[in-house]
Amino acid sequence: MKNFLNSYLNESKCINLESGDYPGPFLTISRQAGCSAKRLAIKLSKILTGYSYMSETKTDVEWKYVDKGVFLGVVDEMIEELKSGDFEDAEESIVFLKEVGRAFSDETIYDISDDRLIAALKGIICRLAYHGRTIIVGRSSGAILKDIPNKLNIRLEAPADWRINRIMQIKDMTRLEAAEYITLADKKRDAFIEKIIGRKAENDDFDVIFNYASMEDDQIVDAVINILRNKKIIAPHYEF
Repeated sequence: MKNFLNSYLNESKCINLESGDYPGPFLTISRQAGCSAKRLAIKLSKILTGYSYMSETKTDVEWKYVDKGVFLGVVDEMIEELKSGDFEDAEESIVFLKEVGRAFSDETIYDISDDRLIAALKGIICRLAYHGRTIIVGRSSGAILKDIPNKLNIRLEAPADWRINRIMQIKDMTRLEAAEYITLADKKRDAFIEKIIGRKAENDDFDVIFNYASMEDDQIVDAVINILRNKKIIAPHYEF
């Protein structure tokens, strides 16, 4: 019988360029603390659902923002595969996957250092990408999926002073508290990316970087839609 954990953790790959077997389409959104990626992701998911993917049979398929529910849904999908398969370590693997779901479905993700959990995260991010028409926020997804053609990796940044002022407003913090908050949040996210890919994130890990302080949400959404059209990741309405 096959050992699920060994095969999954060792064989999870996002792309096979020789066979042309790669995921998509999908978006990833990375952000500095104080930039609202979730709000953008929800808007984009609604607009992109109205577009057709460039393929021989154009069909309208829902684009999903990967929230906690979607992430846990992938874990549940893998658990069902385990239950219906012939794996010698099924019971152990189900316990492990439930631990993965708990660990990676909220902000405690950035405190994780266990190599097996990190390997599992990479596999789940790849699986979400394979599902296609997903918008994945954070979790180092942009760096993990950097080399896949059929995607757009987005980064949201803003000057520190702007982000401090915004955190003061939305979290009712003092200036000192807000400054400490963004410093710690950025440090945790940067350290987590380094755990995932073995180096610090760089600008060329992303396809486009927006200054969130100088652009409205709708302006960013419009720009993203136009980029996706020009890259032929989505079809213009007149091609329906």
